[in-house]
Amino acid sequence: MSKTVLITGSTSGIGLGIAKAYAAQGYNIVFNGLEPDGAAIAQRVADEFKIQHVFSPANMLDVKAIQEMVQTATSKFGCIDVLINNAGIQFVAPIEEFPEAKWDAIIGINLSAAFHTSKAVWAAMKQQQFGRIINISSAHGLVASEFKSAYVAAKHGIIGLTKVLALEGASFGITANAICPGYVHTPIIDKQIDDQMKAHNMTKEQVVKEVMLGKQAIKEFIPIEAIAGAALYFSSDSAAQITGISFPIDGGWTAE
Repeated sequence: MSKTVLITGSTSGIGLGIAKAYAAQGYNIVFNGLEPDGAAIAQRVADEFKIQHVFSPANMLDVKAIQEMVQTATSKFGCIDVLINNAGIQFVAPIEEFPEAKWDAIIGINLSAAFHTSKAVWAAMKQQQFGRIINISSAHGLVASEFKSAYVAAKHGIIGLTKVLALEGASFGITANAICPGYVHTPIIDKQIDDQMKAHNMTKEQVVKEVMLGKQAIKEFIPIEAIAGAALYFSSDSAAQITGISFPIDGGWTAE
């Protein structure tokens, strides 16, 4: 019987790349995203890899919608074996200019949603004595950068949540680990590049080299495939004794 993975924020960017990697391994996939064509994106992946799937447009700020997404997936597939909390948003501004609404949304989607989704799958994982929870944090879950107060706070929080899940799940065959990527070339990054070009009067090439990748020893964007590969490893039986860790894939950013 195929295992099932639920990936939040999986109709674009990192989440979609992870979904394709799991689809290639024959997993049933629970897709989630707010893109208008999210259902069609999920269907294309399912058709390409010939897998079973569910698509949910659940907003990660809506606890009831999160719970309903898990219930729908459980009704179809029996149990969610792997949960990947990936959904996230970003906003950049100095503290004194940071909008309260943006703070609440970033904490809600990047941190609180991971708690609510983990809670929703927890009882079934305990009952089957198996579960893998993989939280997509960030290098910003380990170190800080200016102007990203909400994002840094949320990503640090995800690492703390990961440790608690690891401790509480250890007796039930449930592991929890966090992946901490450096800069990955996604639509979110494209928006940041545009903003930085305007703020610093730089070219795109200057922003990428000096601002985006300035702190990474390896001056390249992190491939989505590297993140997906780590997630697959943490999902495997080979990683059964690995839990509660924060795994940087950051080009050497946090090595200093």
